[in-house]
Amino acid sequence: MRYRTLGATGTVVSTLCLGTMTFGAETDEAGSFAQLDRFVEAGGTFLDTADVYSTGVSEEIVGRWLRARPDLRDRLVVATKGRFPMGPGANDAGLSRVHLTRALDASLRRLGVEAVDLYQAHAWDPLTPLPETLRFFDDAVRAGKIRYAGVSNFTGWQLQKAALLTQHLNLTPIVTLQPQYNLLAREIEFELVPVCENEGIGILPWSPLGGGWLTGKYQRDTAPTGATRLGENPQRGVEAYAGRNAEERTWRVLDAVGQIARDRGVSMSAVSLAWLAARPAVTSVILGARTTEQLDDNLTAADLVLDAEQMRLLDEASAPLVGDYPYGGAGVRQRGRDLPTGS
Repeated sequence: MRYRTLGATGTVVSTLCLGTMTFGAETDEAGSFAQLDRFVEAGGTFLDTADVYSTGVSEEIVGRWLRARPDLRDRLVVATKGRFPMGPGANDAGLSRVHLTRALDASLRRLGVEAVDLYQAHAWDPLTPLPETLRFFDDAVRAGKIRYAGVSNFTGWQLQKAALLTQHLNLTPIVTLQPQYNLLAREIEFELVPVCENEGIGILPWSPLGGGWLTGKYQRDTAPTGATRLGENPQRGVEAYAGRNAEERTWRVLDAVGQIARDRGVSMSAVSLAWLAARPAVTSVILGARTTEQLDDNLTAADLVLDAEQMRLLDEASAPLVGDYPYGGAGVRQRGRDLPTGS
């Protein structure tokens, strides 16, 4: 396992993070405990959950696991999130001070901890003024309930505004961004990655395997069946089968990943995760596994480093499809400028 600092902070985390969205839903408590034990055994130190995962059950499972292993708490960095509905009330969702106060206290109770190391806004809230949310984060840090603040699923302008407001208002900074990012979904590189590089914000990618696509288990023009996420629901979310199957780029990426996996004697999952861990501004890649066997496969990426030619092959195969402006060649050239050379 390798380690990096959490964004621009001095806190060190493993470059692989165990996500717990499956806990209490696709993975029962015994299986969740087995994943947590295996992750720590492999040198993992970073856990990510959210109040909305299984409506609090994921946090409760992590909390019971921590209580059964009290010597581990100080070795781990624990992150959770709040924003999505946790009840039917008008203030049971959002990034308002009222909701986040209740949500954070509830998360602390479920996790059984005095403070969470990283508390994240799970998504943008158009109804709450951003300074209200940022001041809540600052107050929570001062109260000793959270140690750092982060956001998830923000767009470029939203993240930049948050970063600048914390500086202007002298509030606790945003240290991480949690977005979708993988070889099939690289759009964050247009705006979000530059903001993160410029502001010292660490990226924590979710869906690093594209909902299972980058494991190589899906075949061209053959709808998935069986006990896989798309087998059970081919129209599931952003990784829905029909749309990605129809894109030639999908199969170009999978061919490149498969070639490198064969050359290196590792799984396609490991190659995909290693590519992502090496991307600019990435702090830690969030793993999401149903079983310990899937987690073991993902953990083989912990020490895998791709060489420059392998990274180039993957970069070229997965290059996002864009027009000339503003993110294509014409726009990039327009924004560029070289230093003059001497005569």
